[in-house]
Amino acid sequence: MMVFLIVFVLAIFLGFELITKVPPTLHTPLMSGANAISGITIVGALTCAYFTKSPFMANALGFVAIATASVNVVGGFMVTDRMLTMFGSKKEEK
Repeated sequence: MMVFLIVFVLAIFLGFELITKVPPTLHTPLMSGANAISGITIVGALTCAYFTKSPFMANALGFVAIATASVNVVGGFMVTDRMLTMFGSKKEEK
């Protein structure tokens, strides 16, 4: 159990350090990768919740994983759509 906690804390620290060091021009490709990983997280959470021996704990953790990954995916699509409208062709106003 202690190993999982250490890996979790190191992942948080490493993720924070990596994200703060990314230049603004690379945020969009990084966000696309995060959306793909979140989609995989949703599938993994559903699979783990289905094949478990402790239904309550798996359902609770699966719900949290699916909810947080879904927020990331939806937010990523919203930001990407907003970015694409910024670079799209401008319509003539009459």
